[in-house]
Amino acid sequence: MAERPARRTAREMIAVVADTFDERPAAGDEHHPGAAGTPDGPLGWSGYGAARAEAAERTGETESVVHGTALVGGQPCVLLAFEFGFLGGSLGHRTGDRLTAAYTLARELRLPLVSLVATGGSRMQEGMVALTQLQRVARASAELRAAGLPQLAVLRDPATGGGWATVGAGADVVLALPGAQVGFAGSRVRPPDADPYAYTAEGQLAAGQVDTVVDQAELAGTLGRWLAVLKGGAEAGARASGIQPAPVPRALSRTRLPATGREAVALARAPERPRAQAYLDAYFAYRLTLHGDRAGGTDPGTLCGFGLHGDRPVAYVAQCGTATRPAGYRTAARTVRLADRLGIPVLTLIDTPGAANDAAAERAGAGAAIADAFAAVAEARVPVTTLVIGEGGSGGALALAAPGRTHVTADSYFSVIAPELAAAILKRPPSAADETADQLGLRPQDLVALGIARGIVGEAPESP
Repeated sequence: MAERPARRTAREMIAVVADTFDERPAAGDEHHPGAAGTPDGPLGWSGYGAARAEAAERTGETESVVHGTALVGGQPCVLLAFEFGFLGGSLGHRTGDRLTAAYTLARELRLPLVSLVATGGSRMQEGMVALTQLQRVARASAELRAAGLPQLAVLRDPATGGGWATVGAGADVVLALPGAQVGFAGSRVRPPDADPYAYTAEGQLAAGQVDTVVDQAELAGTLGRWLAVLKGGAEAGARASGIQPAPVPRALSRTRLPATGREAVALARAPERPRAQAYLDAYFAYRLTLHGDRAGGTDPGTLCGFGLHGDRPVAYVAQCGTATRPAGYRTAARTVRLADRLGIPVLTLIDTPGAANDAAAERAGAGAAIADAFAAVAEARVPVTTLVIGEGGSGGALALAAPGRTHVTADSYFSVIAPELAAAILKRPPSAADETADQLGLRPQDLVALGIARGIVGEAPESP
């Protein structure tokens, strides 16, 4: 288990990530329960006023959140940071005022929001008044999302309770510091036999709840790259109809078109054929990962994220040649929907023998996950470009393919079903799989003739 990071103050963390920071005043502090005349808050909690005064003297802050405009990695954003030293970074009514002010400022200035989260939850001394701040934050976050602006969160130590479940987990991109305590349940309220790893940044990464664990020394650069990519659609304010499709990748291999279906299948299954990782590395100047389905699952065979192609941001979903698991489809749908909201075109790379069909996949909701991927692609207002780079196995591949904008490589195939499975369903012997492949019309040139593919890349000329 990674060593827990040293706790830094809000302003120390701001200094770590920001080139410049212009703090905004905390307007409205005087208009809430707990202001002058009610020093012990809305519940009259004895000693609450004194505790606030002591926290203010110790930290130099008047609340548990600081916010303002900033440059992070040279990119403009609204930046907010929790001060854990102020009553454990807890959320009270004043905190809600400041958080909603930060979201509103981001919306008004049309800037991304970056949140540096370190909180122990809602402030008990304010009772339900404190808890309902989560509803205010959720509403402000939804309004920022509807405005087409990205939200990024950095999980410090600790990131627990309602602050994790709103500002943290509600962000589009979730980064975490190594060893940070992350979870809805804080250390004092967990079951006594709970696995401590599940409540760490690394455990949440493994469970698909965190996109990347980032060393503090690399945090500013990572945030800057994310902001540079995600601002693409938001900065332009462009409508989907004006967004140009992602260019089709160049083929990384050249081969003559297969003469038969069985040859097409053999080319697509060749171990030396270039895979998704190579295509992504060749296509992007740099790329950033979206990891996990936010429902407890990950699929290492499905790569998702955003990157820069030339100077253009492009989202990507890439299958890596394995059977795609439900978490892969859910992560893909999450990526496509985020790109659609931000006005960023999408590239999908198809390479799978089909969807995973084992018992674990069925229990994980394979059908619903595939349906959601189909829906995300169908609903996308931004253009989706697809290149089939290997196997195109049935609906497990089609779920991520763009209708009307699918291209194929010369060493790929796309089929209603794998030839072996088709032979079995037709009650043919296994030896008939090659003959069945010839009948399925799965070669690249067949797909173009059928109108399934727009074109073939990587076709080598015939020998003279």
